[in-house]
Order: sequence, then structure tokens, then C-alpha cells
Amino acid sequence: MHTPYNDEPEFMADDVRMFADSVARFLEREAPSARTAAWRTKGCVERAFWHKAGEMGLLGVSVPAEYGGGGGDFRHDTVVIDQVARREVSGFGVALHNGVVTPYVVRHGTEEQKRRWLPRLCCGELIAAVAMSEPSVGSDLQRIRTIARRDGNGFRIDGQKTFITNGLLANFVVVVAKTDPTAGAKGISLLVVEADEAGGFRRGRKLEKIGCEAQDTTELFFDDVWVPEENLLGGREGEGFAQLMAELPRERLVIATQSQAMLEVALDETIAYVKERQAFGQAIFEFQNTQFKLAEAKTSATISRAFLNECLRQVLQGTLSGTRAAMAKYWISELQNRIIDDCLQLHGGYGYMSEYRIGRMYKDARVSRIYGGTNEIMKMIIARSL
Repeated sequence: MHTPYNDEPEFMADDVRMFADSVARFLEREAPSARTAAWRTKGCVERAFWHKAGEMGLLGVSVPAEYGGGGGDFRHDTVVIDQVARREVSGFGVALHNGVVTPYVVRHGTEEQKRRWLPRLCCGELIAAVAMSEPSVGSDLQRIRTIARRDGNGFRIDGQKTFITNGLLANFVVVVAKTDPTAGAKGISLLVVEADEAGGFRRGRKLEKIGCEAQDTTELFFDDVWVPEENLLGGREGEGFAQLMAELPRERLVIATQSQAMLEVALDETIAYVKERQAFGQAIFEFQNTQFKLAEAKTSATISRAFLNECLRQVLQGTLSGTRAAMAKYWISELQNRIIDDCLQLHGGYGYMSEYRIGRMYKDARVSRIYGGTNEIMKMIIARSL
């Protein structure tokens, strides 16, 4: 099976390889297929699995060691994201926890906030979510209606959020709210709600999706939720939009990484399947159409991997642009859906069965063209750079 560490000096470091092996062993032991199937039926991963992942060092892998993290970098985040996607550890929202939310604290939190929250995020005591999307607002964050009003030495939050990944389990919720509704983007702030202690915070229904069934996606409600001023991320009002814009490229590269891993798995499994499956007295692989389809997919996947690795190199160098990240998210997620669709077709009727992984991947892949900003938004971002 292909790995993202081939032919790339940055990824060939011994500690990265060793960490990848460690993550793979943990997932094989703690997340066998029977357990992940149960998560799909239940619609949620057990909190105990998060705690175990924290004990084994899978959470906060790029958080500096002084704050309880693994002291690694984005390569190590990528290893976890890649291995989880490859092994169908369905519903384990570690990509969001490690690759999206925790970096908000690392890069924008005050020193006091880092020391208060990061060790608990790294051990699994806190499970992270980010509350951006609202029922009446799509990708236009400036139109959000959630308000955070000053109240003494804190804020009172009122609003509703939806499509929240990790929504059932999260007890560390970064809420996008308007602290000054008259100031447009400059009036947006990020406030952390520690849900275990927050009066007025409640979780809505678990949303029924057409894929990613084990992922606990919910609505969240904030009814006069008071948070102390110390929970204003970065300690200054009006910084939220800039903080979001700074971190969205990383989030989009996380999605691209997941998409690349899934399309590679789909291709590997399909190649094995068509070499074994017989039709009209010969292996399906022997038909020219099969060979051409797989040749096209393999070529596209190889080019896509090279582009993704270049983007990952730019993350390490601190040079990844928002435009380049949008390209990666848009292109690789579209390719993911196209390759998985072709691979399902080569499985014939069995491809449409949920017991076959290709069918489950077909359902799970669809959302990658929507979340993190729809691919239409990605094209708009790219067009602005032309």
C-alpha cells in the first residue's frame, strides 16, 4: 500500500516512520473492523477511545512538549490523519481535534490559555470542536447571527450552530460569535466554551447523514451561556475573523490529506479485487477497459500525491498560501470522488453493498467537496489570485 512518506525527504525522517508504525499498531489493536462497524451503528465513537488515544500520544502530536504535547510538527499530524483515513477508523474526529482546533490555541492563545487547555487537549480530557456553521448561513462567516455580549468580566453567548463535528462528545468548543455586530469582520471573536461547566449550553439532535455515520455531527445551542473573559481566544476582541483566515489553509490541507489517503486505499483495494474476481472466464483485470480505468486513476493519484506533498512541504516552511491550500482541497477532493466512483463501478453489484468498503467510502467521500468551504468557494478563492 502506498504511503505518503515515499520519495520525500521531509517525510523520511526516522522519527516520522517510527511514529507511523506506532499509530498503525494502535489502530489495529484498538480499532478493529468490528469495533468501527459498531461505531457506525451507534453513530458515535466512545469517549474511552479518545482517552486511550491520548494515553498513546495520538492527540496533540504537534503541540510543544512544554504544554503536554508530542513536540512534533505537521508531518506527525499528517501521519495520524493519514492512518485513521486508511484504516477506516470511522467517526474518530482526530483530524479536526489535532489539525484544526488545537492549532488555534497553539498559534493564537495567550500563554495562560495554552497552559490551561493544551495539556488537557493532549491527554483526551478535552475533545475539541469548532462551532462556525449556522442554519441560515453557509460559507459567509460575516453573516453569522451568534452574539457574544459583554457582561461584567465575561461574555454571554446566544445563538445556534449546526453541522458540528465531534458535537456529541466535545467539551471544548471554539465558538465563532459577533462581539460587535456593527463592525463586520472586525466584530467577530472566538470564545471557548468548556461545555462540561457551561450553563445554558445544550446539544441538539445527532444529525443523520448519508455517509460518515460514525461521526457525531450535531446541532449546538447557546442560550445565554456565560464564559469568562479569560476564554476569549488571544485575549482581544475582534481578532476572530483574522484567526479563522489564518488557520483555514491548514484545515483545507487536512481535508486534502484525508481525501488523498482514501482515494489511494480505494485504488489499492480495487486493483486487488479485479485481479481476483472472475467474469466471462477471466479476471476482470484482463479486460482492457479495466486496465485503462485503473491506469488513469493510478496516474491521477500519483500526480495528486506529488502536489499534496509539495503543499505539506510548504506548511513545514511556513509558506503555504490560502490559494494553494484551496487548490489542494478542491482538486484532491474532486479526484477522490471520481476515483472512488470508478472503483465502485469495477466492483459491480458488490460495490453497492455497505459490507464492502468501497461502498462505504463512496458515501463518506461526498462530504469532502462541501465541508471546509465548498469547492465552489475554493474556485472563487483561486480566481481572486489570477
